[in-house]
Amino acid sequence: MQRVSSSSVIVEGEEVSSIEKGLNILLGIERGDGEEEIERLVSKITGMRIFPDENGKMNLDISQYGGSVLVVSQFTLASNITRGRRPSFDTAMPPKEAESLYMKFCERLSKFVPVHRGVFGAHMKVSIENDGPVTFILESDRL
Repeated sequence: MQRVSSSSVIVEGEEVSSIEKGLNILLGIERGDGEEEIERLVSKITGMRIFPDENGKMNLDISQYGGSVLVVSQFTLASNITRGRRPSFDTAMPPKEAESLYMKFCERLSKFVPVHRGVFGAHMKVSIENDGPVTFILESDRL
């Protein structure tokens, strides 16, 4: 998850989604993930005070800041690179199940903040202009 000044997704030469300020979330869904993990992530994401207040201090959450979220599915985050030179994706959730959970995550998050999406399963070019740079790794089993 990155705090961004802007972020966009291009598929087959066309911009399909973009935001001006807020968060770019690269969402990796693994086998065993479910709605409980979604709830923990959404709760953490919407409550984190990582945006600058009038004094430049990280003191505002995303809704106080007036930001949006761009969520991009990223199965490669579920890779295992401990052996050999080619990553294994055995821990990634199968695409049909992962897409359903991705959509549920976006829907749940959209109750709190405007959500824009990448195209699930597409080859995307993602442009991210970090604000800071400020980047956080959230793992649902560690929240």
